[in-house]
Amino acid sequence: MAIDTSAPTLAATAPPKLSGRAKLILLVLCAAQFMVALDFSVLNVALPVLGKDLGMSQSALQWAVTAFALPSGGFLLLFGRTADLYGRRKLFLSGLAVFGAASLLATFAWDPASFLAGRALQGLGAAAIVPTGMSLLTTTFPEGPQRDRALGISGTLLSLGFTIGMVLGGVLTDTLGWRSTMGLLAVAALLVLLLAPGLLAESRHPERPRLDVPGAVTVTGGLLAVIYALSTAAERGFGGVDVLVTLIAGVALLVAFVVVESRSPAPLVSLPMLRRRTVAWGNLAGLVTFSMMSTVVFVLTLYLQEVLGLSAFRTGLVFGVQGVLSAFAGAYAPKLIGRIGARRTLVVSLLGQGVFVAGLLGIGTGSGALLATVAVSLASVCHLGAIISYGLTVTSGVPDEEQGLATGLVTTTQQVGITIGIPLLGVLATTQGSLFDGVRTVLAVDAAVVVGAAVLVGLGLRKRNISPSGD
Repeated sequence: MAIDTSAPTLAATAPPKLSGRAKLILLVLCAAQFMVALDFSVLNVALPVLGKDLGMSQSALQWAVTAFALPSGGFLLLFGRTADLYGRRKLFLSGLAVFGAASLLATFAWDPASFLAGRALQGLGAAAIVPTGMSLLTTTFPEGPQRDRALGISGTLLSLGFTIGMVLGGVLTDTLGWRSTMGLLAVAALLVLLLAPGLLAESRHPERPRLDVPGAVTVTGGLLAVIYALSTAAERGFGGVDVLVTLIAGVALLVAFVVVESRSPAPLVSLPMLRRRTVAWGNLAGLVTFSMMSTVVFVLTLYLQEVLGLSAFRTGLVFGVQGVLSAFAGAYAPKLIGRIGARRTLVVSLLGQGVFVAGLLGIGTGSGALLATVAVSLASVCHLGAIISYGLTVTSGVPDEEQGLATGLVTTTQQVGITIGIPLLGVLATTQGSLFDGVRTVLAVDAAVVVGAAVLVGLGLRKRNISPSGD
């Protein structure tokens, strides 16, 4: 039966009912996603203090972020597919154990090498937690209002985790020291690990086909190389030999991956799935909304502190308002999706994000904190609507045995989007005549990209009779 993810139905508007056990499962899965999102930002404001404590140079501090980003983005597709074949619950619990142990290692790190090893292992654990957690969510909650609500809560906590991490990191660093930021993550992982085994049921592909090793090697190597190149370029620019070589190698490996998958009898990524309109256009929307919003947060942080002279605490309050409004958006987004459908919500959300980012062009050198607070908060509301609706668009109609693959694509898009936005656009903020001019240039380009993507996604997902294959 054809599934139209855009057309609202009577069932879609009915309030979803969740049992007590279902609520606990949702709590555990969302807590794991929140914990990983927190890890993306909780350490950022602690980096200067951390560097002095461990004897890390200013240039080496980027590896505190890159060491996490490399494995967390590079292994997502591999772990998502491995979970489909050998057990999502098993890999989810293993990821939690690795993440918790790695957080302890980072907490008690005695030198830069031990700390970076902890961060890399955190990223590896996150790469297992994120796709398996989302696929457990989409296989536990049936497509329709229950899944809409579950993904809405998950998306809200994802956004809140990143925002709260920025504020909480500063508070913890000032009161308990930078090690407490890593210790918090270790405690969170332990709590989830204690609750999860008794709640989560195992699920896997019924036939357990052979893992596509050549596909796994090429896509993982390609993603690792591209993420390394872009993360390094964010600090040093694209002129470095290592950046150019790894970027070219990464692109070549990803091209090889496509060739391998077209010939593999049991591909890691089904090319027909990538040709589904909902998968292709949904992931494009996700890539744009994540990359462009992370860039806005980056350049606004520079603007508020370097141009307006706001303290780190007051800057954190700006993004705190953003987080509060995003929480309300997460509660409302499933209702909007129930009324107008996931695809229309996705397009409207992208348009809104672009328009409110364009509104930031009204900031000035003497004032602009209030405008920045209002505009970035409203843009974030739309951003969260895009996050939830793009996840629903991509996973709707996908068989349960391929949910790990579909959610792996969703989370890979998310991670790559967060990674590429700042190096591709953020560098413009520091290469113009002044920082203020650079920030305005970035915001203008950012808004144009988001609005352009909204138009393209709207055309690509325009209403047709969608077959189960998504064509």
